[in-house]
Amino acid sequence: MTSGTDAADAERLCWALMTRVWADVWGGVAVTLACLAVGVPVVVVQLQGERLPLIPTGWWLAVFAAFTAAFCCTMWLMELARRRVLLTTLALQSVLAPVLVLTAPAAGWTPILLVFTVAVSAYLVPLRVSAALIAANTAVVAVAASFTSSSPFEIGMVATLYLMLQAASVLGVLAHRRETESRKRIAEAHVRLRAASALLAESSRTEERLRIARELHDLVGHQLTVLALELEIASHRTEEDAGESVDRARELTRRLLSDVRATVGEMRHRGPQLRETLEGIVADLPEPAVHLRIDTAVETDEERTRTLVRCVQEVVTNAIRHAGAENLWIEIRVEGEVLAFDARDDGVGVRALELGHGLRGMAERIEALGGKVRFSGEDGFRVRAEVPAA
Repeated sequence: MTSGTDAADAERLCWALMTRVWADVWGGVAVTLACLAVGVPVVVVQLQGERLPLIPTGWWLAVFAAFTAAFCCTMWLMELARRRVLLTTLALQSVLAPVLVLTAPAAGWTPILLVFTVAVSAYLVPLRVSAALIAANTAVVAVAASFTSSSPFEIGMVATLYLMLQAASVLGVLAHRRETESRKRIAEAHVRLRAASALLAESSRTEERLRIARELHDLVGHQLTVLALELEIASHRTEEDAGESVDRARELTRRLLSDVRATVGEMRHRGPQLRETLEGIVADLPEPAVHLRIDTAVETDEERTRTLVRCVQEVVTNAIRHAGAENLWIEIRVEGEVLAFDARDDGVGVRALELGHGLRGMAERIEALGGKVRFSGEDGFRVRAEVPAA
């Protein structure tokens, strides 16, 4: 059962995730609308019977539509499309935006398209390439400004303004990317630290159980064994009327000795608390949201618990580092004589799956227990592992 505090924490976490998602969505919508708004003056002037572009308005609008399509593809499919596709759309933007600016120099908003292009480039290409785009776009702005003004000061001011806007957009994107990478590294380190702490704490508890079991066996078990021998001797020395009491005492001692031995055996073989251990590892992660389900019939020994902890650690860090997932579902259940581990996320997945050190280590741990594991990168990343039940 989930406590009120846990429920409140889960509610706050879900709210934070939803707020971040909606902020990203509305931010993308705002940028898209701003891009579309650039073409509004050209359409309005055309409807008034005047001509704003230096080329036929229909051609200009066609180029503008191609730019908008490339920009939206790059922005909205950044996490889904292949890098080759994204670089192609970026190249189209880098060519079409200067054409739009130079063929409509009197439309004062068109240089904003150059800022959009440079901002997108900061996500896809090295900083030196973005810097080269900034330099080229600044020259384009200066040339376009010279069509409408003969004042070198005004031309320089316009070029400088758009130079600073482009530089600010690139630096803002880089700062955002560094913050995102830092959050990912912190979340990954958080998961690894909690997994290591859980395994260390369980190892300490196991050693303590074994120590208590040995002490209990050596002290109480020895005393009860001596008592049973003494009662056995006494049963042959007492009178006939006392023999019945001695027999009952001897039987009670035997039962007590059996209970002590059973308790010692249980303490030696009692497995760790799997649910509490795994819930502690995935708790309070900002992203992805981990949905953990463990059947009540699942019982594991220390070795299987250690393996499952490492499996959970690996799939969570993989979702943080590579998948870009918002949700991760993990389920552990018993299927006949098999303990099954299933994990899947809603990330980008991968078509050509190559196992890194973490996934190979995970497979080796599963196989060491006599189990098997399968990985799939289609429709998100998936893991299916099976080991013999404890």
